[in-house]
Amino acid sequence: MDFELLTIQDCPHGTAARELFSRAVELEGNDPALIAAREITSDEEAEASGFHGSPTFTVDGIDLFPSAAEPAMTCRVYRTAGGLSGLPSLESLREAIRARLAA
Repeated sequence: MDFELLTIQDCPHGTAARELFSRAVELEGNDPALIAAREITSDEEAEASGFHGSPTFTVDGIDLFPSAAEPAMTCRVYRTAGGLSGLPSLESLREAIRARLAA
């Protein structure tokens, strides 16, 4: 499994996203040291990566939270029980990881 966190420069949620992804990966029985981090630096790279905003969580190159939005160099929001947030909940991230690993 390839775990990758995609962000843009100065993402206000970058550090917290890394910590959240590490925790979720570990709780799902995987080594968080396997998480790669990549900064998306251009619209072309966003398009080529299918990047729908920062932060984006992927497993084997697949976005764990598929989006119909156009790829873009922007911040991303996630629906949570408390409303829109710059990060998904730990449980929704764990569920997305489990679903991808089972695919």
